[in-house]
Amino acid sequence: MSLNYFADWVCPQIGDVADVIAGGTPSAGNPENFSAPGQDIAWLTPADLSKYDGKYISHGARDLSKLGYESSSAKLMPTGALLFSSRAPIGYVVIAANEIATNQGFKNFVFTKDVDSTYAYYFLKSIRQLAESLGTGTTFKEISGSTAKTLPFVLAPLAEQQQIAQKLDELLAQVDTLKPRLDAIPNILKRFRQSVLAAAVSGRLTEEWRGSDEYEAVDLGLSKKSEAILFPLSWKKHRLNDVCEVISGNAFKSGDFIASGIPAIKISNVQYGQFEIKNQEYLPEQYLQQYKKFVVSSSDLLMALTRPITNNTLKICRYPNDVPQGLLNQRVCKFNFKNELEKTFFECLFQSDYFKHQVEDNLSETLQPNLSPTDLKRFIVGVPPIEEQTEIVRRVEQLFAYADQIEQRVKDAQARVNHLTQSILAKAFRGELTADWRAQNPALISGENSAAALLERIRAEREVAVKPKRKARA
Repeated sequence: MSLNYFADWVCPQIGDVADVIAGGTPSAGNPENFSAPGQDIAWLTPADLSKYDGKYISHGARDLSKLGYESSSAKLMPTGALLFSSRAPIGYVVIAANEIATNQGFKNFVFTKDVDSTYAYYFLKSIRQLAESLGTGTTFKEISGSTAKTLPFVLAPLAEQQQIAQKLDELLAQVDTLKPRLDAIPNILKRFRQSVLAAAVSGRLTEEWRGSDEYEAVDLGLSKKSEAILFPLSWKKHRLNDVCEVISGNAFKSGDFIASGIPAIKISNVQYGQFEIKNQEYLPEQYLQQYKKFVVSSSDLLMALTRPITNNTLKICRYPNDVPQGLLNQRVCKFNFKNELEKTFFECLFQSDYFKHQVEDNLSETLQPNLSPTDLKRFIVGVPPIEEQTEIVRRVEQLFAYADQIEQRVKDAQARVNHLTQSILAKAFRGELTADWRAQNPALISGENSAAALLERIRAEREVAVKPKRKARA
């Protein structure tokens, strides 16, 4: 288990420079073994660290009572001990902010004062993958106490340890600041796309192109709330059924479905902006002729009629080009338009707030809210002249392409940032972060202050030191 580290440092096994101590758990069946956090004996399990991103920790979700502590093999770790999860999963690490015990899912490292705890913390984070690779077991991987003792530990001079710890604190704090900023961008882009759609289907996106800013208010006739939408005067106001054919699926019987054949298009296939193939069922090929009205072909626009909206997003998608023709099952509908341009415009329109308000207003009040095809056909839509539809689609596609480019760059940046922490840690323990400091402070890293001298001192101290005993609780 060799590591790439600075030549003047040393790399003993961790068992040479630290006591390796396991934890314990009392009987879970006796609630008197446990108490609320902060009341008795602080105690930690790997689950306490699953979403924990702090460096120090003072307690877990539960404390051990005196009874629980005394009836288990748990041991109190001193302040500054490194608590390292050894199973489910391997490699969580924190520093004890106070005396704390752990369950048996930890191998804890108690170093001498000659090892900086923050330095050790970052080093253990840097070798998580190595530790995971050493885990054994069938149900879940675990590293044993004997294996934990053989983990490598890169030992730098104490003054340099402190410099490395300080630099890592500064650099990784910057990484932590960057992550939430990047993570926020997808939501910003989602709002941007929604704003584009809203402007597109209300005429605002092409107001300058149209050369008119005159609008009229159209009452949508909603029963659950008062809602009017402003449309340009030049746009026609229609019922949906007047501008396209709305075809709802056929109620095929359970006995119609077979193991292979023509795909049956069901509500589970129609997701948010994409067609999803899962738990697919099929119908006989001859049904294509028998049920021509319900045939679904490449690029058809589909909409789910059961639970059609979640998180203000309508379940609507195109039928994929690489999937054979299918047959429309009940609770799904398709829309037939005069041409592809109209279909693209209405694909935008269906995600507009005013259209979704009409969907919500007409849902049945049942456990599985359904939208009636009859109600859907009566929805009010604003339809611009074909020339303006062309310009709207062009602008929407252009703006969406711009958003897609940004989104891809964000994903690339997120991937780089996710690898940045490990890259910085690797540089630190190769000595790259403190090269200038070493050149300026030769006395702090040589002679009695060298890493080799420090290792000999630690070994000598540990040979004469009394091994820590299990601490009794008063």
